[in-house]
Amino acid sequence: MNAPATLRLLCLPYSGASAMFYHRWRKRLPQWLQVQPLELPGRGLRMDEALQCNLSALVNQLADELAGDLDSPYALFGHSLGGLLAFELAHALKARGLPEPLCVLISATAGPARRDVSDYREAKSDAELIAKLRSLQGTPEEALANQELLDLMLPILRADFLVAGSYQYQHRAPLQAPIHVFGGKDDSIAVDELLDWQGETASGFSLDMFAGGHFFLHTQEAPLLRCLRRYAELYLLRHCARQNRSIPRVAS
Repeated sequence: MNAPATLRLLCLPYSGASAMFYHRWRKRLPQWLQVQPLELPGRGLRMDEALQCNLSALVNQLADELAGDLDSPYALFGHSLGGLLAFELAHALKARGLPEPLCVLISATAGPARRDVSDYREAKSDAELIAKLRSLQGTPEEALANQELLDLMLPILRADFLVAGSYQYQHRAPLQAPIHVFGGKDDSIAVDELLDWQGETASGFSLDMFAGGHFFLHTQEAPLLRCLRRYAELYLLRHCARQNRSIPRVAS
């Protein structure tokens, strides 16, 4: 009797955040879809490590850390900066000759080829960071009024913005992994910018739009997770078929 098929969902955080946010998804997704937050240096359980300010160095560090742990099917998910990291991480793993993800799931971030990172190349002041947080409408006012919390959060956010500002697009062969993109209908990121991702994959592409702004992953969590589950199940079953395995039913 076959064991239930499983797929690891490796999740990368948005700017200023800890990947620990994704732990809550474990209670909201079936057991066969195994949520694995990828914590970045300088936050969460890696608080004692130095913050990284360069995207290429950060991606290579993550790829090195994952290199010995990709013997089972996996997918990548990232929101905002995390989406760009997920894309570049897929390329870094591919360049190392490691298995590609079954799919890359990118949320609330513009396609890489035409993205303008000029606003993030210089370190921002505390006031500028707070103004940016307010404009994105993802941080409660009580949090912005908590100086102790800001003292922890702003250095991380400043470093993450520098990570975004260090990005340099490279022309490479498209990923073999399908790319599925999610956007907020009221986000400042235009649909055309989200559609730019379709040029980065040699296989499937889709764009799903949700009500809300940049942080629709909070306000529209349930429909977003239903969408993630649908794509994950599709590619897991296809993977089993390609491996000439009998296709086990995924548990509900």
